[in-house]
Amino acid sequence: MLSQSLRGYSLILASASPRRAQFLRDLNLPFEVRIKQTDEHYPKDLKGAEIPLYIAQEKAHAFSGEITEKEILITADTLIWFEGKAIGKPKDYADAMATLKAFSGKTHEVITAVCLKGKEQQRAFYESTQVTFSALTPEMIDYYLTHYQPFDKAGSYGIQEWIGAVGITQIKGSYNNVVGFPTQRFWKELTEMIASQAI
Repeated sequence: MLSQSLRGYSLILASASPRRAQFLRDLNLPFEVRIKQTDEHYPKDLKGAEIPLYIAQEKAHAFSGEITEKEILITADTLIWFEGKAIGKPKDYADAMATLKAFSGKTHEVITAVCLKGKEQQRAFYESTQVTFSALTPEMIDYYLTHYQPFDKAGSYGIQEWIGAVGITQIKGSYNNVVGFPTQRFWKELTEMIASQAI
């Protein structure tokens, strides 16, 4: 089934995220990693899902002219939208502490956008998941930040880690999307893209 679905295409993951790489392995998809430094600044008038969609497509644009006939590039970007503001990766411990204190007892939106870029075709999409935290004490937050060092993660936490097990009361939407990659939607879009290019 996998060989039929991929139809000879090679996948390129343009991400240093070990979590995204693991998701592709979990899907039994062969891939290689190619990384380029890209500017992740975005126009200030963008809101919500518009932001990661813009950044994911900018990451793909960095590879323009390099994708061959039988290659598909995968880029992605995750951010958290909370009370009308974009929350990215924390600058430091204090920033992470402030973010998790703000999330305490409230619901935030995790948005992951993905861009698939072939030689002639490109498609971009996103998934959104609502995540609700219980009341988090400063001691809980300090323990988590000290022992798990989640400073490479949007929103200063990983749902798959200790804080997710003890602090999250509800999620609405894709769990994998919160980790950083909407696997079900990705599979659907990838297979549709390959099928359309094979016509």
